[in-house]
Amino acid sequence: MEYQKLNAKIINNWCREGWEWGEPVSHEIYDKAKSGEWDVYLTPTKYVPHDWFGDLTGKKLLGLASGGGQQLPIFTALGADCTVLDYSEEQCNSEKIVAKREGYSIKIIQGDMTQKLPFANESFDIIFHPVSNCYVQEVEPIFRECYRVLKKGGIFLGGYTLCTNYIFDDEEKEMVYTLPFNPLENPKHYDDSIKNDWGIQFSHTLEEQIGGQLKAGFTLTDLYEDTNGTGRLHELNVPSFIATRCVK
Repeated sequence: MEYQKLNAKIINNWCREGWEWGEPVSHEIYDKAKSGEWDVYLTPTKYVPHDWFGDLTGKKLLGLASGGGQQLPIFTALGADCTVLDYSEEQCNSEKIVAKREGYSIKIIQGDMTQKLPFANESFDIIFHPVSNCYVQEVEPIFRECYRVLKKGGIFLGGYTLCTNYIFDDEEKEMVYTLPFNPLENPKHYDDSIKNDWGIQFSHTLEEQIGGQLKAGFTLTDLYEDTNGTGRLHELNVPSFIATRCVK
């Protein structure tokens, strides 16, 4: 099975088991957002600054690998015209559940972000891309596609896993894995990924992630670091994620 399809299958199973990033927002959270009380995540613990977005009223927003019924309902409540693309059927279903419950329209596309995005040039004002490119082997083509489908002056918001998360044992006490972490090229990485139900994940350097955005043509305007939210690295306040704001 292609690793993208395997990851979609694994994430579907996580969602059925109650994965926190696949739980749709409640009616109360959606209703508060309509009144201007809201927050969303790109990384595990820190809220995205509101000024990273600007006024969302009437903006065309793409949630890239952002299914699950968590962020897109908030953006819709704030007045954005939303589209979501996600490879997981369960994540797409969560979007349908919230949209039906709250009575709004959203374009939902079950698709693979490693392929050419099914949108015309300069289709969106904002792309919201929470942590997900860790499930993709090559990230620079994704940044190039995001640049293509964003309007001039458009905003690209992304969350990314740092290499820190791929070198430690389960207790996060010893460094046991080599970098890059690539299950398609390292049998131990693959075997442990399957055994531990991690999905097929890949480490990416800052050169790939920030450098890749810059190579695509974006201008970096802000960033922040974040931790895992749980575990020993979190307790030691070791950054394991980064969020960036870029503009076309």
